[in-house]
Amino acid sequence: MSDLNRDAMANRYGQATSGTSAAVTDQGLRAYMLHIYNYMVLGLAITGFAALGIYMLSMTGDVAAAAKVLRNGVEVPAQLRGSVFLTPLGYALFVSPLKWAIILAPLAMVFVLSFGIQRLRPPVAQLLFWVFSALIGISLASIFMVYTQTSIVRVFFITAASFGALSLWGYTTQRDLTGMGSFLIMGLFGVIIAMLVNLFLQSSALQFIVSVVGVLVFAGLTAWDTQRLKNEYVYGALEGEDAQRSAIMGALSLYLNFINLFTLLLQLLGQREE
Repeated sequence: MSDLNRDAMANRYGQATSGTSAAVTDQGLRAYMLHIYNYMVLGLAITGFAALGIYMLSMTGDVAAAAKVLRNGVEVPAQLRGSVFLTPLGYALFVSPLKWAIILAPLAMVFVLSFGIQRLRPPVAQLLFWVFSALIGISLASIFMVYTQTSIVRVFFITAASFGALSLWGYTTQRDLTGMGSFLIMGLFGVIIAMLVNLFLQSSALQFIVSVVGVLVFAGLTAWDTQRLKNEYVYGALEGEDAQRSAIMGALSLYLNFINLFTLLLQLLGQREE
């Protein structure tokens, strides 16, 4: 992370720079953004391995190894579909009340990182980000129970290509995207509220609308966040631990955009298990 120390940066808060100092700033910016993307990609890798690992530990084709549940006073194996059963771990994580802890734990981690980042040492913040990525992976393991693995892989690559294009546009465009921020944040809150309402309504039409609007919102946030992170480096005089913390929080922002894009596109394009 020593590359993030910009002692040579002369373009602070929009001050004019010489060709040499501008080149130094540009080199530092590339290193800074590379750190952000490295953090994000490693977080996604942790999420993917955690999701796949938990799924494999949660499913079994052996009736004897399946979790047992009481139905009409009779103990029966916890069947997911056909000859696939939930193991005791799978039942605990996705059926028992523990599932709420799995759902809410990542949200708590986001608040800890967002509001406590300035009080955290960069290594601690980095560790919390890895823990957060693993918790998201545990909660996402359920997608393997709902969607075919082929469609999950297909949607992942669609998401990766879309995210890459949107982030590249946000980084290179000369258009000021600042004005989009307030609109996108309002859209995000609208999507969250609609999702909460649909937990009770269980409307497939509302779910489709939320998924489409959500994809548009997180697509915009991807470009906006990328430009915001670029500008924070160029005009924010970040260096030392401040730059490290900013890189971690930047990775968290882009990571969340990617994960939400992926899950929403999966709802739209994913093929469900029969």
